[in-house]
Amino acid sequence: MNPVILGFLFVLIGAICGGSFGLPSKFVKKDTPWEILWGPFFFFVAILIPTVVAPVVVKDLGGVYRAAETASPGTIVTVLVFGLLWGLGSMTLGKAFAFIGLSLAYALNYGAQIVTGSIVPMLLKHRGDMTEPHGMVVILGVATCVVGVIIAGRAAILKERGSRNGGDVPEADAKPQSSKMLIGLTIGVLSGILCACWAVASEYAGPVGDAAARHNPKWAASWAFTALILWGGALSACGYCVWELTRNKTWGQLKSPGIAKILALALVMAILHDAAVLFFGLGWIHLGNLGVSVGYAAFMSFAIIVGNFHGFRTGEWKGASPQSIKLIVMGIGVLVLGVAILALGKSMAAG
Repeated sequence: MNPVILGFLFVLIGAICGGSFGLPSKFVKKDTPWEILWGPFFFFVAILIPTVVAPVVVKDLGGVYRAAETASPGTIVTVLVFGLLWGLGSMTLGKAFAFIGLSLAYALNYGAQIVTGSIVPMLLKHRGDMTEPHGMVVILGVATCVVGVIIAGRAAILKERGSRNGGDVPEADAKPQSSKMLIGLTIGVLSGILCACWAVASEYAGPVGDAAARHNPKWAASWAFTALILWGGALSACGYCVWELTRNKTWGQLKSPGIAKILALALVMAILHDAAVLFFGLGWIHLGNLGVSVGYAAFMSFAIIVGNFHGFRTGEWKGASPQSIKLIVMGIGVLVLGVAILALGKSMAAG
C-alpha cells in the first residue's frame, strides 16, 4: 500500500481511538463514584500498559535512559515533570466528561490543547519563530482555535439556560445546575492546557528518542519517551484517584459485585487511549514531511469530530435549543479551521 495512504489510515484509526476513549464511561451506572472507574483507568493507561509494552518493544530500555541522561543531564526528570502535568490534565478531562459530557469536554479539551501545545513549545524553544511568516500563521491558527473554544463554551451556556427555561430543571435546582456547567467549562479548558504538556514533554524528550532510535525502528523508539510521560502522569492522576478513594471511603466498592464490568470498561478506555498514541505515531512516520502538517491536522480534526459524534449519539444535546446546537457545530467547525491554519504554519516551517 502507498505509504501516504497507509499513513492517513493510521491517523484516522488513531483519531477514532482518541475521540472514543471517553465513550465507555457513559455505560457505568450514574451513581458509580468517579474514582471507581477512573482510578482503574489511570492504573491501566499510565502504569500497566507502558510498564508491559515499553521494555518489550524498546531494546535495552534502561541503556536508552542512561545514554539520554549522559547526553543531556536532567532530561528524564524534565520529561517526568511535564508528564505529571499531563496526568493532571487527563484527570481533569475525566472530571469534565462527568460534568459536561463528551461533546463539550472534547471540544474544549482539544481546543485548549491545540492552542497550548502550539504556543508553549514555541515560546520555550523557538521564540524567534513568532516573528517569522510561519510563526505568524501559527499564531493566527491559535487565535482561530481560541474563538472556536469560546463559541463552544457559549453553546454550553445556552444549552444549560435553555434547559432551565424549558422547565426541565426545577427553579430550586437551577443555580446548582448553572454552577455545575461553569465548573465543567472551566475544568474542560484547564484539562486541555494541562494535557498539552504532553507536547512540551515530547519537545524535551529529544535525547531519549535519539538514543532509542539508534537500535530501534521509529515506532518502537517513541515508546521510550511515551512511557516516561505516562509514568509521570501516573504520579498525579493515580495519586488523585487514591486520595478520592480514601476521602470518599469508596475502596470497598472495588470489590462490589458489578466491579468486573467497570474494570472491563476502564481497560477498554485505556487501550483506546494508548492506541491513539500508537497509531498517530505510526501515521506520522508513514506520512514523512506531511506528518508535521497534514497528519497533525487530520488527527486533531477527526478526534474532535468523533468525540462530538459520540456526544450527540448518546443524547447529550437532546432537548437543547436549535441556537445552542448551531453554536456547538459552528464551534467545532472553527476549531477544525484553526487546526488547518496551524497545519499550514507547520508545513511552512518544515518547508
